[in-house]
Amino acid sequence: MKKSPNFLNERIALNVLANSVKNAEECYQAAEGNIILGILSKNYTTDEEAINDMKLYQEAIENAISVGLGAGDPGQSQMVSRISAELQPQHVNQVFTGVGTSRALLKQEDTVINGLVSPTGKVGYVNIATGPLSSQKTAAEVPIETAIALLKDMGGSSVKYFPMKGLAFKEEYKAVAKACAENDFMLEPTGGIDLDNFEEIIQIAVDAGVEKIIPHVYSSIIDPKTGDTRPEDVKQLFSIMQRVEKNSKK
Repeated sequence: MKKSPNFLNERIALNVLANSVKNAEECYQAAEGNIILGILSKNYTTDEEAINDMKLYQEAIENAISVGLGAGDPGQSQMVSRISAELQPQHVNQVFTGVGTSRALLKQEDTVINGLVSPTGKVGYVNIATGPLSSQKTAAEVPIETAIALLKDMGGSSVKYFPMKGLAFKEEYKAVAKACAENDFMLEPTGGIDLDNFEEIIQIAVDAGVEKIIPHVYSSIIDPKTGDTRPEDVKQLFSIMQRVEKNSKK
C-alpha cells in the first residue's frame, strides 16, 4: 500500500501506540491526522500474521502506520524489514544497523525510516551499537554528526534518540537536536515522555531549528486497564504541538 507520508505536513507529528484498529482511528482523529500509529512487530508470531493485521490498520487510517520493533528490541530488526517491504508503511522503526536493509527492501524513498541511537553520558556522542549483535558488545560511541552521516549513507530519514528517560539526558539531547538541525535530519525523541515534559522536549528541538520532529509518547498515555492509548491525552498533546508550532512562527 503506497501513500506519501501525510504526517509530515506539519513540523511536529506524534507517534503513539495503537492497541486496536478502533483505538488507532480514535487517536488519528484526535490528532487530526497529524500522527502515526505504532504497531509492534513483537506482538506477532509470524510475518503473515503481522502483515494481515497491519493491513486492517492501513485501510482505517490512510496508511498512517509506524511498524515498530517493541521497546527497541534488536531481535525484531529483520522482521520489521520484511513486513515493511510488503506493507509499504509511512514510517518504520529500526535499530541503527537495520536501516540499510529496510530501505533496500522498501525500494522507495518516501517511507520515513529512523535509526535508533542511545545516550552515552557524553554530550555530543551517541551509541550506535543497537543491532542484534552489536548491542551485546561494548558501546560504539561516535559523534552525533557522524551517526547522522552514517544513517544518511544507509538511506535513513531520522534519528530515534532512545531511551531518553524524559529529560534525564537533557544536555545530550540538546546536542542531538542541534546536529539534526545543522544536518537537515529529522529527530524522534523517545522514552519517558509524558504530558508534563512533552512541551519542553519538543520546544528544545524547535529552538534548535529541527525541521521535522516526531516525539514518541507511549506508556504514559496508555490506559493500564484497557491497554488503549487515551484519545483525550492525544488531543491534549496535539494542542501543545499546535501552540509550540504557532509560537515558533512568530
